[in-house]
Amino acid sequence: MVRNSANTNPHRRAEKVQMSATTLRVAPIRTCPAPAAGTDLLGDEIQTPRTNSRPEAAALVEVLKALRTHPAVAWCERMNTGAATVEGRFIRFGFKGCPDVLGQLKDGRLLGVEVKAQAGRLRPEQALFLERIRCAGGVAFVARDCRDVLRTLGEAQAP
Repeated sequence: MVRNSANTNPHRRAEKVQMSATTLRVAPIRTCPAPAAGTDLLGDEIQTPRTNSRPEAAALVEVLKALRTHPAVAWCERMNTGAATVEGRFIRFGFKGCPDVLGQLKDGRLLGVEVKAQAGRLRPEQALFLERIRCAGGVAFVARDCRDVLRTLGEAQAP
């Protein structure tokens, strides 16, 4: 494209735009109906923010944050266990007694943390699993909040 002074002059270009704007017809602005109460702009129901009324779930969030930021922990992940019926078949996932959180300390030891609410109690298979981790040289404990994590990992690091 060859440029000449006629199409590079900003004043000339502005004149063309003004001239073409005066010749356009403007359609009336139509407004959309207001969304119904309790819906968003697309008409979908507004979900109320989830509140965590389950004390063990709240403790799990707190314990995971403490573990993931602790300098002695290399990694940790939430372990989901349970069962479900899928297409008519009963499926169990995880294994009995598996702690809520499995991980590894930076020194290579296995980490197992069973998270319980203040009034929660260990089931026998959970206590057995934690004991197996300890017998193999790992660190396993019950945590009810982040203080349990800090105290136990502090003890585990001490010589």
